[in-house]
Amino acid sequence: MIFKKNDIEQLEQRYRTAFINSLAGFRQAVLVGTKSVDGNTNLAIFNSLIHLGANPALFGLISRTDSVQRDTLENILATNEYTLNYIGAAHYTKAHQTSARYDKGISEFEKTGFKETYDEAYYPPFVEEAEVKIAMKLEQTIKIPLNGTILIIGSIEQVNLADTMIGPDGYIGLSEAEILISHGLDAYFISKAIGRLPYAKP
Repeated sequence: MIFKKNDIEQLEQRYRTAFINSLAGFRQAVLVGTKSVDGNTNLAIFNSLIHLGANPALFGLISRTDSVQRDTLENILATNEYTLNYIGAAHYTKAHQTSARYDKGISEFEKTGFKETYDEAYYPPFVEEAEVKIAMKLEQTIKIPLNGTILIIGSIEQVNLADTMIGPDGYIGLSEAEILISHGLDAYFISKAIGRLPYAKP
């Protein structure tokens, strides 16, 4: 079956959203923890984490348009801090529930059963159950005119994970820890490594 650009544009909205989201393939499922200036915590699942560079260590996230309530984006812009939390596959139903549109001021931690944990050096909460906890500092936001989405660029301030997850060469074994990954908007998986290869040379 062949889908031309015009065919895709004519698809029913929800069908088109599922089609394009799943077409992008498997992605890291990450819980983004934030806290508003008045102390309300927020937790939201994202599947748009992007590695932007190792020196300095930068990650990107794509936030949808800010034309409607976006507590995560609002909190990041107001405090310049957020956390990235990688959780095990056993928590996938709770993680998915954080995508629900709760009213402003209602904490997804409370509603989904995840526990808040804090490091005194950082304002926003981490997810206690997370296998990998990353403290992020907002560096820049870039609005993408084509669709109004916003690229959130942050620098890594701290990484907290078990020693056993890190190989002698610095490689982090996320698959061995059964870290949750996503496909599309509502399907969740764990990965299975098929091998590592040496640095490719001509």
